Amino acid sequence: MTKELIINSAPQGVEIALLENKKLVELHSEKADAQFAVGDLYLGKVKKLIPGLNAAFIDVGFEKDAFLHYTDLSPYVRSLLKFTQLSMNEKSEHSFDFSKFKVEPEIIKTGKITEVLNGKPSILVQILKEPIAAKGPRLSCEISLPGRFVVVTPFNDIVAISRKIHSSEERKRLQKIIESIKPKNLGVIVRTAAEGKQSAELHEDLMSLVETWETIQKNLKNATPPSKILSEQGKTKSILRDLLNEDFNKIVINDKGLFSVTKSYIRKIAPDKSDIISYYNNGQPIFDNFGITKQVKGSFGKTVNLPSGAYLIIEPTEALHVIDVNSGYKSVSNNQEQNALETNLEAAEEIARQLRLRDLGGIIVVDFIDMKLMENKRKLVETMEQCMKQDRAKHAVLPITKFGLMQITRQRMKPEMKINTSEICPSCAGTGKISSTLVLEDDIFKNLNYLISQKHKSLTIHVHPILFTYLTSGFPSRRMKWSWKFKQRINIKSDTTYQLTEFRFFDNNNEEIKL
Repeated sequence: MTKELIINSAPQGVEIALLENKKLVELHSEKADAQFAVGDLYLGKVKKLIPGLNAAFIDVGFEKDAFLHYTDLSPYVRSLLKFTQLSMNEKSEHSFDFSKFKVEPEIIKTGKITEVLNGKPSILVQILKEPIAAKGPRLSCEISLPGRFVVVTPFNDIVAISRKIHSSEERKRLQKIIESIKPKNLGVIVRTAAEGKQSAELHEDLMSLVETWETIQKNLKNATPPSKILSEQGKTKSILRDLLNEDFNKIVINDKGLFSVTKSYIRKIAPDKSDIISYYNNGQPIFDNFGITKQVKGSFGKTVNLPSGAYLIIEPTEALHVIDVNSGYKSVSNNQEQNALETNLEAAEEIARQLRLRDLGGIIVVDFIDMKLMENKRKLVETMEQCMKQDRAKHAVLPITKFGLMQITRQRMKPEMKINTSEICPSCAGTGKISSTLVLEDDIFKNLNYLISQKHKSLTIHVHPILFTYLTSGFPSRRMKWSWKFKQRINIKSDTTYQLTEFRFFDNNNEEIKL
């Protein structure tokens, strides 16, 4: 699989398109004035405790208070509260030595938020979900600082290895390396990308995150809530950090400043990949040049067409998203079961792409074409799971029910991507109404009468094919009536490039007569 990252920088923000085998699979946008991005750290103030929900509302500077549930508090929240207060009240120029910080006892999973956040203290929080619709951000106190190979989690000494690293020898090797270089009071999660990496690379990545944690300590000094303590890296860097691997073969950017920043970042995290980045300056919009605009237009409507002629109907509702799979005009065979299976397998691949592309979250119900054989249903579920392996969001695929429905749950971290692919009708200007045929016929007649009064002869009227049929059908047709009235032949010509209500007059030299 080949991966390409096409980055379009504009004054209003940055758009990032991820292509896999030339096919658009992810589309991200980052506004120039964006705030409250996932991963940002804020010093917030507890505003209200809701015992019934076992949650709290925190003021982080957004127009609506952010939401913090007890389950997102982190077992080490008492240590976090203590750390926040110590850092805010630090008097000396240098921050205190975190390795000597005394970690507080963990909270219990079934506790009450009123027992932990009583007194409505100031607290360091991390954005878990961006503001969506009328809701404020969702917060977490489980602070995590992601790097390329490791993730740092303060207030514990746990070293965890990604489950996707299956080799027991490799897991032991990584565990040994991290335990030997890890500072005290900082837990480390080893990411899948660390597999096979040398200790020097892991050490460099870990030390950069330790520096970030020290920066957080410094920024908390004398800070007053609500205030931003640390911003997550820009979308471009975070995507490269999480996705950059040997499959990447091209990164194209149309902005010199962003190109320089990204190139230096890649040289830092993956020097062997620095030659894949290039600057685009071709005049034509970058998304048009790489066929992204066309793919966006064909992928974000209510109906999504598949190569076989089958199509998907994607409908959002208040509680869930519904996807209906409809069979196409091409038949693989005369076997109805086989046709249903082939169409469903094709639809599964596109549905997995659509979930990533639109960033659909929550419950997704898919109405596949009915199949009778259990082995075909199992094959469809396996195919869907395989197609969704590339999806970074947490998800679960449930077996097909007896009604032929598949339920998928998917985590959503940001507002759903919505792009309007329809355009204003040039005939009705978006009103949904056009002039009646009688009025249109009268307009043509009045203009025709005027031109003939100006001594024009051998006139030809160019119109849309539907209007052509209306004016020339029947006996006597409208064209014949006009010819008899003006005692000269009136020609009418059909032109498919015309709008429905458009008409123009031409003389015998085929030159347009301006009215």
